[in-house]
Amino acid sequence: MSESYTPEYLALAERFRPVFARIAEGVVERENSRTLPLEPLRWLKEAGFGTVRIPVADGGLGATLPQLFLLLTELAEADSNLPQALRAHFAFIEDRLNQPDTEERRGWFRRFVDGELVGSGWTEIGNLKLGEVLTKVTPEENGWTLNGEKFYSTGTLYADWIDVYAQRSDNGRDVIVLVNTHQDGVERDDDWDGFGQRLTGSGSTRFKQAKVEAPHVYDFSDRFTYQTAYYQQILLVTLAGIARAITRDAAQAVANRKRIYSHGNAKQVRHDAQVLQVVGQLSSWAWAVDAAVQQASYSLQKAFELHTSGDDALVKQANIIAEVESAKAQVIATELVPRAATELFNALGASDTRISKSLDRHWRNARTISSHNPVIYKTRNVGDWEVNRAEPTFIWQIGNGE
Repeated sequence: MSESYTPEYLALAERFRPVFARIAEGVVERENSRTLPLEPLRWLKEAGFGTVRIPVADGGLGATLPQLFLLLTELAEADSNLPQALRAHFAFIEDRLNQPDTEERRGWFRRFVDGELVGSGWTEIGNLKLGEVLTKVTPEENGWTLNGEKFYSTGTLYADWIDVYAQRSDNGRDVIVLVNTHQDGVERDDDWDGFGQRLTGSGSTRFKQAKVEAPHVYDFSDRFTYQTAYYQQILLVTLAGIARAITRDAAQAVANRKRIYSHGNAKQVRHDAQVLQVVGQLSSWAWAVDAAVQQASYSLQKAFELHTSGDDALVKQANIIAEVESAKAQVIATELVPRAATELFNALGASDTRISKSLDRHWRNARTISSHNPVIYKTRNVGDWEVNRAEPTFIWQIGNGE
């Protein structure tokens, strides 16, 4: 049985589907007016969505990774901005789940049960060398101070904490810093100007002598080992959700369309064989993307389950499989979802290109997400694994070439 139909998943999903439906009702208006989804995120927090992966014993819902990713797919169908905006939040929770059960870990879970969220601050742009980290964290008498600037700070506009990739000024080690946003030393700008995923809160964040509590600096080498595939998986479920939304919008538009062409095939568009073929193609592509992404989620669940096994070889193999399957799913989703977003219009009329309907958002959002973590390198990694059993790229950096 597919995870989608298990009683456990259905019970979990029913808790959130009314919220997802409410979010979907306002998605076109938010898109056209560029209104940040502050209210939808509040609804999600009030429903406990940020705690889905937290163990029941710690106040959460105890979902598996396949269950989490299916929920995020449903959320992406309602509004593709929201899963990406929550990407860093769920990744930090995953990192804590891979650490020992300590009071420090439980303290984070309590914050999230209370509705707090985490945003992202990893990427730096501008004139910096490949792999260079200009954001520095400096030890002080009662904690740390953080200075630097990040872009692509996804989710940070909505967050209480920012997961920042930085470098220690005292020993040069790469670290993850959790900095509270509710202080003067943190400045957040809504200056993301991409043509898609406009409402993910992915603009600039500046840290000017920002205060960081002593325990909130973590060595990057301790980060959970399947993180690369995990981060990619959230982008993939977002693409899967867009594919579902494309099918939904096409089916609804065809079912309700009254006007026909004189050279069509039926007196009603809903019975036109060629138009039905288009919708069937969209649905099939969406199904294929869903299946690929769900398959990748099971390999991530296996990597999580093995992290405490003590068998380094087994853990490494699970991480490789998770990375390779995530890459394969990316190849499929990146090809089919933007294609579906274009094919959609072959089932519709010229009036469906109006801005008021915002159907172009599907292509813009899908193409924007597909530009993360270049798919050409993922395809190469898959081929190198199949031919040479060469390990995929787990961690990469970006900057100016020589």
